Amino acid sequence: MQIVIVDSSRVVLQIIASLIEPRGHDVHAFTDSAQALDFLAATPAVRVLITSLEVRPLCGLELCWSARLLVEGRGPLHVITMSSARNVRSLAEALDSGADDFIEKPPSAEELNARLRAAERLITMQEELIRLAETDPLTGSYNRRAFFNRARKAAEQSRRSGGVSAILLDIDHFKRINDEHGHDVGDVAIKAVADLISGAGIAGRLGGEEFAVILPGCGLSLALARAESLRVGVQALHILGSKGPIRLTCSFGVSSWVDGDSVEALIKRADVALYAAKSGGRNQVVPYQGHDGVAVAS
Repeated sequence: MQIVIVDSSRVVLQIIASLIEPRGHDVHAFTDSAQALDFLAATPAVRVLITSLEVRPLCGLELCWSARLLVEGRGPLHVITMSSARNVRSLAEALDSGADDFIEKPPSAEELNARLRAAERLITMQEELIRLAETDPLTGSYNRRAFFNRARKAAEQSRRSGGVSAILLDIDHFKRINDEHGHDVGDVAIKAVADLISGAGIAGRLGGEEFAVILPGCGLSLALARAESLRVGVQALHILGSKGPIRLTCSFGVSSWVDGDSVEALIKRADVALYAAKSGGRNQVVPYQGHDGVAVAS
């Protein structure tokens, strides 16, 4: 695991690092709590924070609280606080500030590593629960809720630096595939499309045979090129049905960010364009370029 340790004493940091590094952990040590918080913000892979309560400029309790807020929605972080003064008040304050555990300073090797093993078990369970809550069970793609959460974060980061675009796609004549070849073959088709779009951007299954892709830092022209590449890729998929090979195609709607936009509005415009692609003959890419809900075919 990647572990951040914070203490005002370099000697204490060296002692703790020497206790846990032989177990294969990657240790990042800081005497400055603000620098440690910046490192946590820039390094999502960190899974454990061990901090003394007596640190500066943020005290240990402030660091616990700030770290807990920082990692919301990013992944589990196990926080262990340390203090040479073990008392009920310190323990209660630490737990109320977001700590998961409390240990005396300096800790013994046996106790510290036992607590880290417990932390690793909890983190593994938390990661699995997050995975189950965020992924579509058939395809492994983000489900609708997780997709929109990540799309909002991507939009917040990217709309200031080149914009963000959305692609909506829908498998053409999917009901016919299910009716003629069975739902198991339909599932194969859905998984094949999900695999194809998984590397295109932030991809999710919105429901049924409909998918969405968010492209951070991507304008409309590049998004259209990406969508066209996906359209060609779908046509090249080899799906074997009960009566022979299936010709699989998808229709695509594309929209790009505008001032004052929201992810919901961005997706809605792509949906309008997707409807135009379906009603206009399917197996095509249509950008949203119109006004009053009008999509213009490319």
